[in-house]
Parts: sequence; structure tokens; C-alpha cells
Amino acid sequence: MESTDDVLAEVGPRLRRLRQERNVTLTALAEATGISVSTLSRLESGKRRPSLELLLPLAQAHQVPLDELVGAPEVGDPRIRPRPRKMHDMTVLPLTRRPGGVQAFKMIVPERRWTPEPQTHEGYDWLYVLNGRLRLFLAGRELILEPGEAAEFDTRLPHWFSGDGGPVELLSLFGPQGERMHLRARPRQK
Repeated sequence: MESTDDVLAEVGPRLRRLRQERNVTLTALAEATGISVSTLSRLESGKRRPSLELLLPLAQAHQVPLDELVGAPEVGDPRIRPRPRKMHDMTVLPLTRRPGGVQAFKMIVPERRWTPEPQTHEGYDWLYVLNGRLRLFLAGRELILEPGEAAEFDTRLPHWFSGDGGPVELLSLFGPQGERMHLRARPRQK
């Protein structure tokens, strides 16, 4: 792994090469960025250490990402490989990795053949049925959701769910109290 000094030492030659490939003079680049010709020259020669205040206008002037100017390493494999967890009798696969805020899960819930015992807790849940049928008890009501159907509810309401006639696969978006799901797309008017 390269040290910070090594990475910064490569910025100057990269800036010079980029400017020359585009046939831009130091004077023209100075006018476009508001950075003096002498500062640009010292940056390119490595006599001035690059800073964010200098690199941002240069990236904008050259219309390249800042990563390209500093030679940031390529992003690793973007695939996530979450590990399923057993929670009580459910299989839960976390789909988000950041703590706090709305969390996404894929869940496989078996058919539960016992008397529902509704629970309450802080939060807000959105459930979307992928496969199977979901039996949802919510605030004294029993609902059956088919594939493609969704339910959204405040988890302070007594709730309980199970597969109906077999296991059910569903997506769950769970957020802290007050964080409801917001749909931004609207159907097109005909």
C-alpha cells in the first residue's frame, strides 16, 4: 500500500500530463480555476503540496473526478456477501451495512402453528411479500398478503406475522420511530 507522501508525489505529474493531453496552457488553466500560474506550476513540478482547495477547481476545470487526479485506488468488489442469521425461527439476511437509519432485510418466515402473540416495539416497518403468503396480525386485525403486496405500519401497534400455508419470503425495511418509507416516483399521467 502506498504512503500518503507517495500518492501526493504522483499528483503533480498527473496534473501536468492531463493539462498537456488537453492542450491547455497554464495561463488558460489559471483563468479557468482562479489559481495563479505560479501555484499551478509548483503543483505540477511537485514543489507545492496539493490540497483539496486546489484540487477541486482543477478537477472541475478538467471535468474529471477528483479520484482521477489523486490516483485513488480502484473500488474493490462491490458485491456484498451477507451471512444469513437465525432469529428465533426466522432466517434473516441483512441487506444494509450501515448502522442507524432504515435497515433492509430479506426474511424467510416459516408457517407458525401457534396462537399469535403480538409484540410492540419502537420503529416503523414496511414488508413486501416476494414468495408465499404472509399472515399478518396488526392491531387486532388479521390480513393475508400475497406476492407483490406490501404492508407499512408503526411497530408500536401490536403485530405478529407468519407464513400462511408454508414459509413466506419477504423484504423488510425497518426504521426508527418516525422514519416512514417515502416513495418519490409518481405514476405518469395518461
